[in-house]
Amino acid sequence: MSQGRVTVRPMTDPGDVAPDILDRLRPICRDLPESSEEPAWVGVRWRIRRRTFAHVLTVGPDHQMARAAATDEPVCVLTLRAPADEVHALVAGGAPFYRPGWRDDVLGLVLDDTTDWDEVAELLTESYRRMAPRRLAARVALADG
Repeated sequence: MSQGRVTVRPMTDPGDVAPDILDRLRPICRDLPESSEEPAWVGVRWRIRRRTFAHVLTVGPDHQMARAAATDEPVCVLTLRAPADEVHALVAGGAPFYRPGWRDDVLGLVLDDTTDWDEVAELLTESYRRMAPRRLAARVALADG
């Protein structure tokens, strides 16, 4: 699996996401049927109709997601949906995964210079399939099938 390089730059506003990271996420999400990107209350989110399947933002060390990710530095995080058993398995493996804590099917992932972008693409696709109407989800092939 390939490792992508991103540079996390100082942000001007809470939640700002480095352009390098958005440049990696956008093509993945754009290829999903009827997906849309929009500013979230903080950061950027991708939706299928009215349901959010991915949300990316930068958080400071005092933010609950930074604490959940066990970091004391500003960090860019991606939250998405996955089956609860997969969330637990990935989180048990440690960094870069963590559990944001508000639902069993929400997975958190720290995005940095070591991010496996192929894995991110698989997770985003799975999150989309979980949130999309059946007709649209059926149009998206699973990575293993």
